[in-house]
Amino acid sequence: MLIDPPIDKLIDKVGCKYALVCLVAQRARVLEDKKADFLAATNENSISYAAKEVQSGKVKLAYED
Repeated sequence: MLIDPPIDKLIDKVGCKYALVCLVAQRARVLEDKKADFLAATNENSISYAAKEVQSGKVKLAYED
């Protein structure tokens, strides 16, 4: 269960729940593939780390036409 950062604040940043889930899942997959050693060193799972990146503004949603 994701407690920190609060989901309500993440939804406010992204706009809707579906977009938040897609964004965090996609970023978590990238982290698992390319930065698995880093995640192991920080002792944090990829979903939590991706959610913190969304909260801090490091990862943003980009809409395509």
